[in-house]
Amino acid sequence: MTKPFQIRLPDGSVREVEPGTTPGDIAAAIGPGLAKAALAARVNGELRDLNRPLEGDAELALVTARDEKEALELVRHDYAHVLAEAVQNLFPGTQITFGPATEDGFYYDFAPAAGRGPFTDEDLPAIEAEMRRVIAQDAPLIREVWTRDQVRDFFEKSGESFKAEWVMELPEQETITMYRSGEWVDLCRGPHLASTGKLDPNAFRLTRVSGAYWRGDQKNAMLSRIYGTGWLNKKQLDAHLVRLEEAAKRDHRRIGQEMDLFHLQSEAQGSVFWHPNGYVVWRALEAYMRRRLDATGYREVKTPQLMDARQWEQSGHWGKYRENMFVVPDEIPSTEDEAPVLSGDADLMALKPMNCPAHVLIFRQGIKSYRDLPIRMAEFGCCHRNEPHGALHGIMRVRQFTQDDAHIFCREDQLIDEIREFCDLLDSIYRDLGFDNYAIKLALRPDQRFGSDADWDKAEQILRDAVRAAGRDTEDYGWEELPGEGAFYAPKLEFHLRDAIGRTWQVGTIQADTVLPERLDASYIGEDGQRHRPVMLHRAILGTFERFIGILIEHHAGRFPAWLAPVQAVVATIVSDADDYADEVVRTLRAVGLRVEADLRNEKINYKVREHSLKKVPNLLVIGKREAEERTVALRPLGVDARQEVLSLDALVARLVAEATPPDLRPN
Repeated sequence: MTKPFQIRLPDGSVREVEPGTTPGDIAAAIGPGLAKAALAARVNGELRDLNRPLEGDAELALVTARDEKEALELVRHDYAHVLAEAVQNLFPGTQITFGPATEDGFYYDFAPAAGRGPFTDEDLPAIEAEMRRVIAQDAPLIREVWTRDQVRDFFEKSGESFKAEWVMELPEQETITMYRSGEWVDLCRGPHLASTGKLDPNAFRLTRVSGAYWRGDQKNAMLSRIYGTGWLNKKQLDAHLVRLEEAAKRDHRRIGQEMDLFHLQSEAQGSVFWHPNGYVVWRALEAYMRRRLDATGYREVKTPQLMDARQWEQSGHWGKYRENMFVVPDEIPSTEDEAPVLSGDADLMALKPMNCPAHVLIFRQGIKSYRDLPIRMAEFGCCHRNEPHGALHGIMRVRQFTQDDAHIFCREDQLIDEIREFCDLLDSIYRDLGFDNYAIKLALRPDQRFGSDADWDKAEQILRDAVRAAGRDTEDYGWEELPGEGAFYAPKLEFHLRDAIGRTWQVGTIQADTVLPERLDASYIGEDGQRHRPVMLHRAILGTFERFIGILIEHHAGRFPAWLAPVQAVVATIVSDADDYADEVVRTLRAVGLRVEADLRNEKINYKVREHSLKKVPNLLVIGKREAEERTVALRPLGVDARQEVLSLDALVARLVAEATPPDLRPN
């Protein structure tokens, strides 16, 4: 007689069940409400289908909509599955490839049938309607285990060359599963919901179509990628669509054009042309960061843009990161018309994609003692990374960027204090910049990495201990560990900002690295008189100036705090008789360091107010005949709820100077 399985539930109770029992059966035995609410099961920590039979004694937790993160990933995965079925129903001959869940939805890549041409946004309404029909059928999603050859033969006979290619490259030891929905079958690891009817037909929306290369390689076939957003219910979808609408209003590219901050053009793909207004924001932010670093013991350096490939080989970047580097031959190009411009025989150099190897080279100059540590070395370093053209996005993802980069060389016994102090500095800076909500995540060792498991164990635990010492390993900081997402040389803490409309942005980072000092032979003389390797902390707070300014634009919707605003005030006249006094006001404000412009045009004041409001000028200073006679100014702050105030010139100067003082220079 087969022995019953012992299944332990989250409340500590244990149920005896017969072999063949599924998590869905247990949910039904507990009660009809739970059976209806259950979406999937976590069996010994592994997320599984509700209808997959249990295989032995296990710890079981049932996943419902209350487990929002897991539930959203499940339904988005299923929406992608339903999307693929709907497309093949409507457009026979279309080949399917991949369809993952994303942060706020899903997508699926398709190879359109021969002669059809790529999908377009005009196809989306019909596909949405077919998806709702598939959902309404409430077909069970059935997991089947196939052999590799069975899967390949099935897809080859079905004309699915992409799937047939992919399955043959899966690891030999991997169990290969197919999911069936009625007559439609797809290769998928799962898990899935019990049936298509578990999806809310009114909680998704297809959003756009774009091109995507098979397996992300531009040498491969171009596919059509259909994007969608999917949620647990219509209320969540509606809230997301409102956020999207608000995000469109805040788009940094549109606001950047309206405020004349920057532009981009094809002659310099992925590089930003900063206009005077935009560079004012940059300089104010850079000056603030420089003061904060100076005050906390960092020493600023400047390192070369171009370094010999042998240096990148030694650091390990040449082998792990070369596809993202701009490589330059070390020779003078030919000027003869008939000759090749480059010989192809020259040694290679590369534009730096990061600053860390150069900082190690500075550290190695001269003998360092244990008493010299920690050494905090900072650089606003311009770097280049060879991002694909299709991945570029405004100033958020570029090829040329400037990091607020720093490296701390320290002893092991100094690590926790250094990381804790960094967390405190970062927290203060984020709050100064208007972000009081952020999450901290620990990115753990990736599959491809340098260093021993023992080294990684130690480095990961140091980061855990430091966050705990800083009091930030709590739910208030969204503490989470991310397996496999560390850099190839070190684990890292990631800092994810939440902006004014609830979006998250990963910006700050700190990494504890013992690999690069070893590879580049960095050392110091210890108290014992012997050579020791320092630990190298790679750290950034803003990440890159380009991306962080883009985030600031969208977070503030262009309404920068006064200390960052490109123009802090505009003096606008109502009548020409006030022009002389307006010039005096401008001179007075500029004399105390304020960025002020005059608008003396012969235009109605309402026109001037509207124009400067669109440019997000924080303060409009209106001067008419009465103000000129009384030596006052009518102050109109930006904002629909702001009220006009009439102030003396001295009071106005004091008010605007206080508003325009950077946070770190304000009196406590």
